[in-house]
Amino acid sequence: MALGIFLGYLLIWVMMPTNTFWLHWLPRIRCATDSTFFSQQQGANIMMYTTPVFLIAIMACIYLHLQTKKSDQAKSISSMNSLMALLGRPAITRGPLGIITWTELLFIFMFARLLVWSTSAYIHAMFANITAQSASRIREKVWEVKLDSMALMLGLVGNICLAFFFFPVTRGSSVLRLIRLTSESSIKYHIWLAHSTMVLFTAHGLCYTVFWDATMENNWDIKYNRRTKSAYRDCYLGFSYYWITLPGFYLFLIDRLLRFLQSQQKVRLVSARVLPCQAVELNFSKTSGVQYNPTSSIFINIPSISKLQWHPFSITSNTNLDPEKLSVVIKSEGKWSQKLYEKLSSPSLPDHLQVSIEGPYGPASTHFQKYDKIVMFSGGSGITPFISIIRELLHMANNPANKTPQIILIPAFKNSVDLAILDLILPVTGASHDISRIQLNIRAYVTQESWPTTEDQKVYQTIWFKPSPLDAPISSILGVNNWLWLSLIIVGSCVVFLTIIAIITRFYVYPIDHHTDMIYSYTARSAFNMISIFMSIVVTVTIAFLWNKKRNLTETKQVQMTNLPSSMTSPGMSSWYYNADRDLESLPSKSIVSCTKICYGERPEFRKILMEIEGSNIGVLVSGPKKMREYVAAICSSELKFHAMGDADIDLDLDCLTDCD
Repeated sequence: MALGIFLGYLLIWVMMPTNTFWLHWLPRIRCATDSTFFSQQQGANIMMYTTPVFLIAIMACIYLHLQTKKSDQAKSISSMNSLMALLGRPAITRGPLGIITWTELLFIFMFARLLVWSTSAYIHAMFANITAQSASRIREKVWEVKLDSMALMLGLVGNICLAFFFFPVTRGSSVLRLIRLTSESSIKYHIWLAHSTMVLFTAHGLCYTVFWDATMENNWDIKYNRRTKSAYRDCYLGFSYYWITLPGFYLFLIDRLLRFLQSQQKVRLVSARVLPCQAVELNFSKTSGVQYNPTSSIFINIPSISKLQWHPFSITSNTNLDPEKLSVVIKSEGKWSQKLYEKLSSPSLPDHLQVSIEGPYGPASTHFQKYDKIVMFSGGSGITPFISIIRELLHMANNPANKTPQIILIPAFKNSVDLAILDLILPVTGASHDISRIQLNIRAYVTQESWPTTEDQKVYQTIWFKPSPLDAPISSILGVNNWLWLSLIIVGSCVVFLTIIAIITRFYVYPIDHHTDMIYSYTARSAFNMISIFMSIVVTVTIAFLWNKKRNLTETKQVQMTNLPSSMTSPGMSSWYYNADRDLESLPSKSIVSCTKICYGERPEFRKILMEIEGSNIGVLVSGPKKMREYVAAICSSELKFHAMGDADIDLDLDCLTDCD
């Protein structure tokens, strides 16, 4: 049904520049929607441009809610679709947009074709009736009339870009999840839409500036009335097109308010591990209701470092192995992360660290089981998203009925000290998890050292932070049934919004203009609509947030009582700091060493490694520098046995989720 609505919505966009739409379709739609509560223009625009997107978003929420109720086995079976596997393969591996899958390329082609069609159709329709005789009747030259039409056309096409502008930056978007995309992988399209919008609207303004300068020099009195009517028409046109751009902006406002409410909560930071490779692992307390998939990420803010900066990091913990803990690894690769490392490694250790988060965000589902083998290439800190994948497969292996793929991990580090990150593949509480249950083969490369160093590089420090009564475990902003609550927010806010503008139109606007759309101020009407939008969103989101916060309060208190480390309750322990010296070969990582081979002074030869792997159903993941991702994606696109797990499964640009600073 969602696909049918989308096709109908797309048909409206295709037909909009034609005379058929303006002379036949639009008048009938206006007559069908005309009432004393909504004017012809307002009702028609709501029905054509706003309602379809809201229906798709609501149905996507319901679909995702039902998907979360299915078992992992059911998800795995439903994902075995050859068409989706084909659409997930890289179509373009180099270019200004980076790695593009066939799914993304299809949408890019459709959008570009829509812009070209709209431009050509508008020009053809507008220029068809411009002649020397028609221009002389309004005492203008032919090129002036065409310039006027060209300026209008640029504004109309620019509104198409603006209509899709906010979809890629809606992090909790159900629409993106429905087509198996994430906001992190789509942010590049937001940037390009912004550039296109600015170019089109700048050209729109310049054309009108030249046009007014050329036509207002002479015959001012004769043309004043026409120019006034033209400006009034443009104001009315802008108000009408407001409904076209509303859906994306409306859904973004809901998401942004939810993120704002979540960011105001201070979360409980339980401990931190300071690694010798200038990296830290932060361990947060969370409620069991917070569920996320591997390769998910969170945004972190630490006011003591910067009150305004938010940085995304990959989640390394697993929601099944660590039901009450969420972990991230932060490598010192920028000013913000360097300050954090210095704060945690300094002699004057803080007894408490105030932290706020947004998220988690990530893919709606993962389908690792459909591959026989998974090859993971990482560069530097790019290994962090792979830690969550390995832990997920380790959890799946606990069930003998699950078939887990063979894992080949190829990390590349500059120095041997960075090998300490491998110690994080298993959680601290992971001694009971037998890694031999999964087929893991690690081939690590140390590129800038020809032999292992003997310096004291394997010692790290574990810090336990003092709990604060103001801190709370990370909890889902809308509870366990977050997608269902999001659909209720969209429905509820729309009902409130439409009710408000219907009352204003019926009892205030209609008695003045009687739906002539020529008397009442469009500026005032726009102001009423904007106020109504904000009121409806704030009321519904706040009610949903407070309701779920009350329901999560009991679970939050239970989690807070179980977060104290056992070492802190031992006799004579007066400090909140627990320093542990652990060798890289100690538990739980001693089982990691047995499946790890370290190559010094070498760089991984990606093509050779891939060609040596036997099999026909191989998934490939890459997380690292851009050239590395593009090179591996080019290999995968040329070899049918390799499936580069792009946006259809897992984003190839995983480094955008890790240690962004």
